[in-house]
Amino acid sequence: MMTDLPPVRGTLTPDRPLDSLTWLRVGGPADWLFQPADEDDLAGFLRDLDPSVPVFPLGVGSNLIVRDGGIRGVVIRLGRGFNAITVDGDRVTAGAAALDAHVARRAADGGLDLTFLRTIPGSIGGAVRMNAGCYGSYVADQLAEARAVTRAGERIVLTPADLRFAYRHADLPPGCVLTEATFRAAAGDPDSLHAKMTDQLARRDETQPTRERSAGSTFRNPAGFSSTGRADDVHDLKAWSLIDRAGLRGHSWGGAQMSEKHPNFLLNTGGATAAELEALGELVRRRVREDSGHDLQWEVIRVGEPLAQPQAD
Repeated sequence: MMTDLPPVRGTLTPDRPLDSLTWLRVGGPADWLFQPADEDDLAGFLRDLDPSVPVFPLGVGSNLIVRDGGIRGVVIRLGRGFNAITVDGDRVTAGAAALDAHVARRAADGGLDLTFLRTIPGSIGGAVRMNAGCYGSYVADQLAEARAVTRAGERIVLTPADLRFAYRHADLPPGCVLTEATFRAAAGDPDSLHAKMTDQLARRDETQPTRERSAGSTFRNPAGFSSTGRADDVHDLKAWSLIDRAGLRGHSWGGAQMSEKHPNFLLNTGGATAAELEALGELVRRRVREDSGHDLQWEVIRVGEPLAQPQAD
């Protein structure tokens, strides 16, 4: 493990286990975890870090499997210096570490409609990177611009055209760390916006295992989509229905299980390893391919090095 790292004002932790930083509670250690104090600290660190050292930006780990062998290089996790939320006119600016739900609520308080963010787990940096969306609205629809720091330590402003949004994807240079995003939002009555979000939460809780340890939807819906992914929302073919048809609702492997409530949710029922979760996911892909011919694609991001890769059956 490299030890000659640039000086920082934030926190550098060696050999940091990552399981406690992901919603699925799995993952081996990062060589180093860097929590920068502010954007200056982040930019200086990236500028002076050996260019051969890989970096991986980590949000709140809501859509992530970190493999049991951990991550080589530096994992960068933004914290309190990157979670401010401001409302100005029709614009909402949020730090990359601000939670999506908090941004939606703050916007509603100011009479602006970003309600689609309310039920999306995670932080704004991840929402931009994944072009997060639901209920027919996506980040691509409302993003005005985003700020980021490149692997070389340069500060840049990215427009939607720069990001070239696609379904669950934004085009970012390797090692680039998002630090802030600004959204344009339509005006609305605050009470009505909050009521809308309450209804959205109730509908989500009725159909999804929100009280279980999961990473959200495991696989993408196998449908065509526009640049923002809207067609996916109206397409009849859903990943959960293909998994259900293949007889895998509730199927388990070790401590991993496909949810009984929503079979496109991969759960850690307690004590699962990353290898078990990934093996179950690959089993689902194989069985669905055999049953229907559809090749499900992972929506959950998988990173790091495996210790072992068992095959579920």
